[in-house]
Amino acid sequence: MHDRIRSHRAPRCRLLFPVCLGVAVFLGAACSAPSSESDATMQSFEVPGLTEAATISVDRWGVPHIRANSEADLFFAQGFNAARDRLWQLDLWKRRGEGLLSEAFGPAFLSKDRAARLLLYRGDMYTEWLSYGAGTKRIVSSFAAGINAFIDLSEQQPDLLPPEFEELGYRPSRWTPESVVRIRSSGLVRNAASEARRARAMAVFGPEVLDVRDVLLPEHRAEVPEGLDLSVFAEDVLENYRLGTGAVDFEQLLRVARAGEPEDLTSRLASAELMRAEEVWQGSNNWAISPARSATGRPILADDPHRTVAVPSLRYLVHLTAPGLDVIGAGEPALPGISIGHNGTVAFGLTVFSIDQEDLYVYRTRDDGAYRYGDAWERPTVVRELVPVRGSDPEEIELRFTRHGPLLWQDDSGQAAVALRAAWLEPGMAPYLPGLELMRARDWQQFVDALDRWGAPSENQAYADVDGNIGWKPAGRWPVRPNWDGLLPVPGDGRYEWQGYRDMDALPFELNPERGFVATANENNLPEGFPLIAGYEWAADFRATRIREVLAESPAHSLSDSVVLQNDVVSLPARRILSALCGPALPADTPLCEWDGALDADSSNATLFETWLRSTLGPALLRRAAATAEIADALVSPDVRLTVRWVEEPVEAFGGTEAEAGQALAALARETLSSARQQLVERFGEDPENWAWGKVHRARLVHPLLERLGNRAAVPEVPRGGSGETVGNTVYRGASYDQLGGATFRMVLDVGEWDNSLANNSPGQSGVPGSEHYADLIEPWSRGEAFPLLYSQDRVDEATTLRIELRPVADP
Repeated sequence: MHDRIRSHRAPRCRLLFPVCLGVAVFLGAACSAPSSESDATMQSFEVPGLTEAATISVDRWGVPHIRANSEADLFFAQGFNAARDRLWQLDLWKRRGEGLLSEAFGPAFLSKDRAARLLLYRGDMYTEWLSYGAGTKRIVSSFAAGINAFIDLSEQQPDLLPPEFEELGYRPSRWTPESVVRIRSSGLVRNAASEARRARAMAVFGPEVLDVRDVLLPEHRAEVPEGLDLSVFAEDVLENYRLGTGAVDFEQLLRVARAGEPEDLTSRLASAELMRAEEVWQGSNNWAISPARSATGRPILADDPHRTVAVPSLRYLVHLTAPGLDVIGAGEPALPGISIGHNGTVAFGLTVFSIDQEDLYVYRTRDDGAYRYGDAWERPTVVRELVPVRGSDPEEIELRFTRHGPLLWQDDSGQAAVALRAAWLEPGMAPYLPGLELMRARDWQQFVDALDRWGAPSENQAYADVDGNIGWKPAGRWPVRPNWDGLLPVPGDGRYEWQGYRDMDALPFELNPERGFVATANENNLPEGFPLIAGYEWAADFRATRIREVLAESPAHSLSDSVVLQNDVVSLPARRILSALCGPALPADTPLCEWDGALDADSSNATLFETWLRSTLGPALLRRAAATAEIADALVSPDVRLTVRWVEEPVEAFGGTEAEAGQALAALARETLSSARQQLVERFGEDPENWAWGKVHRARLVHPLLERLGNRAAVPEVPRGGSGETVGNTVYRGASYDQLGGATFRMVLDVGEWDNSLANNSPGQSGVPGSEHYADLIEPWSRGEAFPLLYSQDRVDEATTLRIELRPVADP
């Protein structure tokens, strides 16, 4: 079967190769002579808080290039510009994180506000600021002042305010430096939810459920800690965790806007519907290629982080230039600096590295709220706060904290409680903020030294520099658990305590490996035999294996090759399942057996395979492998890694001899494939043309106020190839096939010839409906295209379409 499936298949994306640029770009970067900066639209604002003038040059793809004569003015201008392009997103981020949604939307959000306040950093601010690199407090203060300056300006010029505020009838809130660092729940949280779900599953179904539920690496079986009562874990144990870490429910806001005028908000909202947690797709790809394997003779660094697809996108591209600093790349709009990009000397990009940074503690409690610790009873710290509520008096809430962290849950009898211990609630753990120090590194040693301060989220960092070096180093706050595996909650009586954190030198690294590249994709990439366990819950290695397969076959890898690889839609589960079944179980002339395994948008075989894999084959194998039908019904569909394993090793699922298991698998494969085909006929008709993957697998980004804002808020619906197991990650869930997560931001850097670098950020750089950069990148993104990420001042000036001058207030 392998000879019928290509080893390196590019997605059918549209790439142009203009001679003037020599790289893969889309039509926005045509070869016609660019207009000079003098042709750009000009804007000028007098802004209190600046010491000298600063400029923001926005290029034709919406990337702002910010120049200032001091770092203080530079980060002030970055904050101002972030508010210019993303103010509604910023305000929702701040209100959600600080527990101030009720102030804007009414009492239906009180439960969510209370949960968010449980998860704020509440430690000493002096220690907090000292935990970051030098100057962090000054930088964050300047950034927050810049956001506030734009908000103040919008009071004088209301047309600057994004339309969502008028439609919902409220105003943006002002920022403080503490707003940026105290909000921790916006980062990628770790495994508290999986601990609770695993405990609940074992309580209901027994330890047998783990046989068909968990794929742990290195191979391991979760062990119940001595003294843990699994029956504690009712369905609502993590309700506050889910509320506190979840996004604002945009779908509910859409229903609010449809219901009536803003003053009707509080009476129209149902509390339960506002509590839906955000589903975060914790994935990413990155790689760095040495000059010896690069078509350019220079290193190439590529990075594409994967998160929920949304409008606006999570990431924001920006170029920051001041004396001693010239960095470009992406960060999150609510944070100063960047966390992915380059500084003219060093390039860096990240993917999740799954250190287990969370634990749930279960307490025995008394009626008066005290909890047992050691031989004594301790009382939780009680904090009472007033939450402002739109249309009502402020509401007093009570928050409780134990020695381990926020108290998330207490049972109705008052005899048990659960608290969260999270590394990200310790000083210096504001997500991505250590990127401020990382972006100053000028060589490998400075880069590794900067990672000593990197706390959350834990990441694989890829590295490349202008001297031709490439490398990989994971980093993140790593708790030491001396007597348990971290996969289940533990009693909070003192028997299970972290013993500090491991030094980052305990994690491995690679510098200039002989193979000529480094690559990561959230898999368990610790070296075989590595003596320490960072965690057991890793992504499947399908993406990582495919990336390494392609890079190993590319002795002269180009920038456009990396763009193509970022959009690669070859499914390794398809390749392995069909290799095992075509011939023994499925006739060679079965259409899937003649298919190349690529989930192209125009492929009907892709739709058939994905439906078969997730809707019929996987669930049927799960029913055979599970100890009881109840377990299979509860899990619905297995991890794809288990489906592949059961196909390749059918005895594990069917029992008996190899011959008997093979025959049973063959019959089941034919039956489930026929069932999948029938599902498609019933839904889409007999003609396979109507089953094309891109016709059913779509990216549908809907602004929550679309009906109120009209076409200016509309984002084109686009076809997608791939799946959650392909390098071009387009994860979906359920029968709708709609893409839920994946790479909205992509970057490929030509290290040393920086103007050749490429990027995309879907659906657009701006979050303001009606802006020309609100959704201008989604269609090129859907086709796998990229635009030039310009760096030199001459090239930036040539591509500038909007020039904003920020001037300090003149003396009276």
